[in-house]
Amino acid sequence: MSENEMSVFGVSATEEDIYRHFLRNPNTPVDGIHLRLHIDPDTVRRCLGRLCELGLLQSTGTDELISPTDPEVALARLVDVRLHELHQELQRVTRSRHVVDGLRAELGARSPSPQGIEQLEGLSEIRDRIDDLAFFARDEILSVEPYTSMSPENIERSRPLDLRCLRRGVRIRSVVLRKVLQDGPTAGYLRELLSHGAMIRVVEDTTERILVYDRAAALVPLDPQDTSRGALLANNNGIVANIIALFEKIWDEAEDLAQVDLTDGDNVASGVSGTEQRVLALMCSVGKDEEGARELGVSVRTYRRYVADLMEMLGAASRAQAALLARERGWI
Repeated sequence: MSENEMSVFGVSATEEDIYRHFLRNPNTPVDGIHLRLHIDPDTVRRCLGRLCELGLLQSTGTDELISPTDPEVALARLVDVRLHELHQELQRVTRSRHVVDGLRAELGARSPSPQGIEQLEGLSEIRDRIDDLAFFARDEILSVEPYTSMSPENIERSRPLDLRCLRRGVRIRSVVLRKVLQDGPTAGYLRELLSHGAMIRVVEDTTERILVYDRAAALVPLDPQDTSRGALLANNNGIVANIIALFEKIWDEAEDLAQVDLTDGDNVASGVSGTEQRVLALMCSVGKDEEGARELGVSVRTYRRYVADLMEMLGAASRAQAALLARERGWI
């Protein structure tokens, strides 16, 4: 029996062997196939029935001849069916918050949450809970984070979580310090999120640290100056509503990152953002895209998108010409 390459589509090894047999021998009778493939007759009948249901085989008439469906047509149909099944499975998984709630209820009195507030101890527990909250978020994530830079490790850890939420249609609204734009990798990451649909604003100064998920759960640190001391997770409607009101106040006073890009830096007249200016400089100083992406703190794919956009903006046919034109315009 050959390797079961079609198992990904839910086709068994025996079913695949029978389908391949008819590809090699189209319009042949089913009598004797169990002898040729060394399979018992009952198994052959079951497999033939299922292969016909899947659209891989079809009867040519009353003479019990079997004709195989063209592989390209058959596989396209199986791909559609399998993707539909996977989509339904993903929906069931992402709607399974009630399972967590039910399991958590098993803790009973051993894990009290007085007045809808839970205290989280240490960075590890906080990160695990943030992963949990982000995974089950359905509508909106609000955040105020007064960091001045993100480490490469934090960026790589946050990127898949944030992009996954944005792909699922979760709205992300985030407020950060303007000073963070002075850190290349962090600014590049924020603009990457912006390009995927996140809404990001900047403020000159804030000490608040806020995370709110679906307007139902809010996370705040015990000590804003030392997040390692722990955090409070509030599920009380009144407390969460007050934290959201504080967020909205900060949000209203903040400035859109997209507008900041058009007004900050030395390239106001040209409209080139600080990140684009850094990409132009890297195009002149590094040899490989991987190096440029690492310096900028973004993925290689994002870095290449920046390069392609800049070449189109400059009307350049090559990277060398783009660098030359950028110098002529005073962009670098």
